[in-house]
Amino acid sequence: MEDLSPTVAGGPFAVKRVVGDDVTVAATIFADGHEQLAAELRWRAIPDRSWQCKPMKQLPNDRWSAEFAIERAGRYEYVVEGWIDQFGGFRRDFAKKLEAGVAQPVDEAEGRALVEQAADASKGKLAAALKAKLAELDQAKEESRAGLLLDKSLALLVRKADSRPHALRSEPQIVDAERIEARFSSWYELFPRSMTDDPQRHGTFADVIEHLPRVRDMGFDTLYFPPIHPIGRTNRKGPNNTLTPGPDDPGSPYAIGSAEGGHDAIHPELGTFEDFDRLVAAAADHGLEIALDFAIQAAPDHPWLTEHPGWFAWRPDGSMKYAENPPKKYQDIVNVDFYGPDAVPGLWEALRDVVLLWVDHGVKTFRVDNPHTKPLPFWEWMIGEVRAKHPEVIFLSEAFTRPTMMYRLAKIGFSQSYTYFTWRNEKQELIDYITELTTEAPREFYRPHFFVNTPDINPGFLQTGGRPAHRIRAVLASTLSGLWGVYSGFELCDATPLGPGKEEYLDSEKYEIRPRQWRSANDIVDDITRLNTLRRENEALQTHLNTRFYAADNPNVLWYGKPSPDAGAGGELTEMIVVMVSLDPQNAHECHFDVPLWEFGLPDDAMVAVEDLFGGYRFDWYGKVQHIRLDPDEPFRVWRISVPGVPA
Repeated sequence: MEDLSPTVAGGPFAVKRVVGDDVTVAATIFADGHEQLAAELRWRAIPDRSWQCKPMKQLPNDRWSAEFAIERAGRYEYVVEGWIDQFGGFRRDFAKKLEAGVAQPVDEAEGRALVEQAADASKGKLAAALKAKLAELDQAKEESRAGLLLDKSLALLVRKADSRPHALRSEPQIVDAERIEARFSSWYELFPRSMTDDPQRHGTFADVIEHLPRVRDMGFDTLYFPPIHPIGRTNRKGPNNTLTPGPDDPGSPYAIGSAEGGHDAIHPELGTFEDFDRLVAAAADHGLEIALDFAIQAAPDHPWLTEHPGWFAWRPDGSMKYAENPPKKYQDIVNVDFYGPDAVPGLWEALRDVVLLWVDHGVKTFRVDNPHTKPLPFWEWMIGEVRAKHPEVIFLSEAFTRPTMMYRLAKIGFSQSYTYFTWRNEKQELIDYITELTTEAPREFYRPHFFVNTPDINPGFLQTGGRPAHRIRAVLASTLSGLWGVYSGFELCDATPLGPGKEEYLDSEKYEIRPRQWRSANDIVDDITRLNTLRRENEALQTHLNTRFYAADNPNVLWYGKPSPDAGAGGELTEMIVVMVSLDPQNAHECHFDVPLWEFGLPDDAMVAVEDLFGGYRFDWYGKVQHIRLDPDEPFRVWRISVPGVPA
């Protein structure tokens, strides 16, 4: 037995799926000689004791396949078993001999012997049924016995009694089943303290409730907050990350901890736990889920430094090293030491309990800050502990690092990950990156979350491309992946950098309260709303795995399709979403492009119906090659193409 799929290489890691998925299992199974083989898929939901079973179908080139359905969140395991099918081999060969007119009585005797062997090895109703078949064979006329031996009902009975000689079973493979939001969700990030109309007045959870309809109406379903905990005062940062704050500057929310508490506390100016609970409930009423930032770092005045000094690494002179990511320095932050003198298990359990505390307050999704700088064994243990109690909890990895580490974090339990999409602007690099994620090993365990910006990342493409650039990146992110997100201000095309060559925002909300006017003549709110509506209405836009790129003869134009995820299963493709995007926000571009008629089984001169999903109008394309011009004012098209007269 070889080439079992789906699997994840590198260790006993889980294949990722969501509730409602069908898991298609395949394996290459072969043996010496000409023996007939049989194979069976066995699976169970952990911790169920009983296994469910299904015969596998034989495909060309020794490949076997079967599928099972994911019915609930949690872990499953499956195995594949193969064996020599002696009675199946008899039926195959006997049928050939009958057809050729060379069957002999001894052939029938061999078949009867196998049935008798199965009956002798059986008990109860199965044994009685097989013995009845033997009696029927013995009483049948000579011309009828061959038909009885080849009868499918007899084959099913013998299979149930099969002793499975030379059986071989695969190692168990784990499948981690999560709720659909692990694969399909639209995120909106905001700073609660900025939900105010006065920069001198700190926003509250009650203020955020007033903004829920606005976020909902744009079509987002996850509302994500940076840390909401008390902020340290030691080395507090001022506006634009300066080291000279004023007495009323709020500091960075990532400098967690003060006399008011740490990770298990709420910043007093935001409200209380009761206020937070009201916000979570109000968000749910609007179809929104609250996601929190889980940042494992501390301000120098975090209570843990005095209560648990053994959880930190101290210098020989008794001082503590500030956090660094050269050339960046974070003077207002210190890091815990996961292997400090008192850290195991105390620190690990305390961090797990922080997550469980917020789960108890209705938070089911966590964005994890820089997990690649913390020990992998901690994450594997902590995520396992949390999801064993709460399989609905989702963890998003914010790890902008090497692919090997990003993929490993996914393997050990993170549901989703930030990606390099934020910096992929050229046609070929986008094609190469998406192709890697959809066709190579990561497709089984890595779910890419396409954020267009973050409080720390103001991409150069947005800084220089204006409104067209924001529209381009929005359509790319929302149609290429089932997971996409924006940091508030993106919809207003706010992209003023801190300075030339800087990715940071000028007057960043990380360091000050920043009220906004939430509509303007230059905003792209209507575009985002329409994109999120299309995502909800079309299953084809709820995953990255179905992305197919097509030919467009301009290096500045990306052309791709999104067939329904079940396309090709049980019938020809009848419709698909197709997207064309100019990657140049400054200039107009024209191109000839191939309409993927072959995906529908159509010849090159066929016709397909086209519906513009933004403009609302309809027309037809005749023939494979078409032409288009894209201007900066209208840099993309989203169409639905279908075969006329064929129901979708």
